[in-house]
Amino acid sequence: MITQPTLEELRAAEPMVLAAPKDGGTVEMLCFRPAFNKRDFVESLTLTKAHGVPGERWEKAPWLRLADGRPHPGIQVSILPRRVLDLVWRDRANTPHPGDTFICDLDMTEANLPEGQLLQIGEAVLRVSDVFNDGCVKWKARYGKPAYDWVRAPENRPLRLRGVLCSIESDGIIRNGDRLTVLR
Repeated sequence: MITQPTLEELRAAEPMVLAAPKDGGTVEMLCFRPAFNKRDFVESLTLTKAHGVPGERWEKAPWLRLADGRPHPGIQVSILPRRVLDLVWRDRANTPHPGDTFICDLDMTEANLPEGQLLQIGEAVLRVSDVFNDGCVKWKARYGKPAYDWVRAPENRPLRLRGVLCSIESDGIIRNGDRLTVLR
């Protein structure tokens, strides 16, 4: 039987998570989300500043909107740290993928990727958003209360264990295997 991680296991794994590369991670598991709870794993995605990932739910059903009702651009792309995914997603046959746009082995702490930081991926450029990804109720249901509490703990907020949210600054295509470059 596959079990969900305990809070003690997650805390013990923090040094390993924080040892992720500061730059140069590889794009893995590109996920296209056309509807709620629907995931298609693809080889490439088109990213556009105007429409996010065309055909995805960001434009038609975002979880966060601006005051005028438009989709919040700061949530167009979600990047989850590979090391966190490996810790929490133990039952891959029976538990859905978290739905992040892609996975990357990268240090996503505020110290390494401050708000506004530009990231080059394939042909696209992303900007790290000011919107904090604190995990949702689905994260809790899928990966357990300890994983939910761990990513949301106030002392872990600067670590961004649930990953980063980004806006699209420059249109382009990204592909599995593309290198992510932190534009310093």
